[in-house]
Amino acid sequence: MNNGKLYGVGVGPGDKELLTLKAIRVLRESEVTAVPVMSGGNRAAYEIVEEYVRDKDILELPMPMTKDFARLEASYTAIAQRLEGILKEGKSIAFITLGDVTIYSTYARINRIVQKHGFETELVPGITSFCAAAARLNMPLCERGEPLIILPASYEQTENMLNARGTKVLMKAGRRIGEVCDLLRGKGLAEKSVMVECCGMENERIYKGLDDVGENSSYFSIVIVKD
Repeated sequence: MNNGKLYGVGVGPGDKELLTLKAIRVLRESEVTAVPVMSGGNRAAYEIVEEYVRDKDILELPMPMTKDFARLEASYTAIAQRLEGILKEGKSIAFITLGDVTIYSTYARINRIVQKHGFETELVPGITSFCAAAARLNMPLCERGEPLIILPASYEQTENMLNARGTKVLMKAGRRIGEVCDLLRGKGLAEKSVMVECCGMENERIYKGLDDVGENSSYFSIVIVKD
């Protein structure tokens, strides 16, 4: 029996209409749908694709939200082993992830592990959250010679990168959004900043400035700085 194939499928930022045709095809053709489950039982990616996978076997995979790399590595290895067991049965798996599968995706490490163990994998791109947020704001991210800089909002190198000219996108601010807003104010960038929280989801919020942003925000928050 031949092994099955593992697909990492980007399902977009939240709006079901932003799911690509290729993603829908892969979801329909795969026997198993692997669903990441975040803290509190959040299954945001599954809610986007539910109508296409109701007749599939659903594999729920708890994903720790931590910067403890040892804990993350142990979790990714355990998840990869579960996936490989199914692949050995000849079944294909669609592992769904919000946004695009190549941009700060927790799936990336799992894909490398499974691939290293000799299984066939494929990445199916999805619409990124920051592209969707810019479209929701009816604004271009960059034009002509303007650079576009994508930053993880809560990491140390972010402050230095904010000094670069161009459009900056800060992702995954979450509980540190207050610090991020203070940082932008300190660099004189607050008036050039906008934020979309949970773009495309039912609880979407748009902030045309930072004054109304509280001390906490969703993990799915995008700050765009047009500098």
